[in-house]
Amino acid sequence: MNTLSILFAGLSLVATAVIYGTDVFSALVLRPAMGAVDDATLTQAAGRVHEYGDRRLPLPGVIGILGAALSALFAILARDPAAATLGGAAFVALLVWLSLYVRVAAPINRQLTAAARTHVTPANARALQRRWDGVINVRAALRGIALVLLLIVIATL
Repeated sequence: MNTLSILFAGLSLVATAVIYGTDVFSALVLRPAMGAVDDATLTQAAGRVHEYGDRRLPLPGVIGILGAALSALFAILARDPAAATLGGAAFVALLVWLSLYVRVAAPINRQLTAAARTHVTPANARALQRRWDGVINVRAALRGIALVLLLIVIATL
């Protein structure tokens, strides 16, 4: 059972790292870059980034969440409370990340994507981007926490 816990923790770790890297890049590079362009460019650039991201990043997101859950489950079955707790905590951090994404980022992504596709600059484009920017550091931190917890699971099994 510990082998399965390690396997799923590793799978979750790799998938979670994909989204973590994307969120960190967004916080460190995209946020200031989008702040330095006009609203039309912001709409086109952010809208297109979200268009592709929302199509291509759900798979590693789901794999990361399910991998953490399965890692914790197999640690429970192996009667390893430390690994179960750490894997469970990683799973919770990823669920909190998902909640922020679904409630804050995804609706903004859809609006900016639709605006980019129709070549319409919304009057509130800058406000939408600020709202999206307002959660990116927390999202990156939650993914980072999950990564560290998953690394500890792997290191301790």
